Amino acid sequence: METKKIVITGGPGSGKTALIKHLEKEGYPVMHEISRQVILEAQKSGIEQLFLENPILFSEKLLEGRLKQFHEGKNCDAPVLFYDRGMPDVTAYMDFVNTRYPENFSETCSKHRYTKIFVLPPWEEIYEQDNERYESFEQAEKIFHFLKMGYENYAYKIHEVPVGSIEDRVDFILSKLKTVI
Repeated sequence: METKKIVITGGPGSGKTALIKHLEKEGYPVMHEISRQVILEAQKSGIEQLFLENPILFSEKLLEGRLKQFHEGKNCDAPVLFYDRGMPDVTAYMDFVNTRYPENFSETCSKHRYTKIFVLPPWEEIYEQDNERYESFEQAEKIFHFLKMGYENYAYKIHEVPVGSIEDRVDFILSKLKTVI
């Protein structure tokens, strides 16, 4: 049986990472978000905000890392594997900042397919800016719409996860996965 690749995405501050960590604590295998790692590596090299200073380089690093995670997922022997963001997040963010990107970005996103996509909406009550999350809440709302459009452009059906407790969100996601597990 092939492992189902499930993406959980959303704009900054939507509760996505907390949800992923909860799924992992419950015993589900996960692939963690890599953007903070890319940001911190750039900062060690003296580049404060790589995405703002060189969005193509930042996005290339993200796409490479997420493609690597996608391929690593083939070694998973569980029924489902959760990804904290997927490859189409890269092009959606590039579209958000109105930056052209190489055609291979879209080709990579089209060629490597996930099973289901769950998008978390912006949630102002839990939103916080920090050293790696520099977007305002209003920008987070716009990013959410670009993420939805981005995945839809690759012909994915989007499942919007309602705001609520982590347990309620997990229950929502798992109920939508009953047909694939």
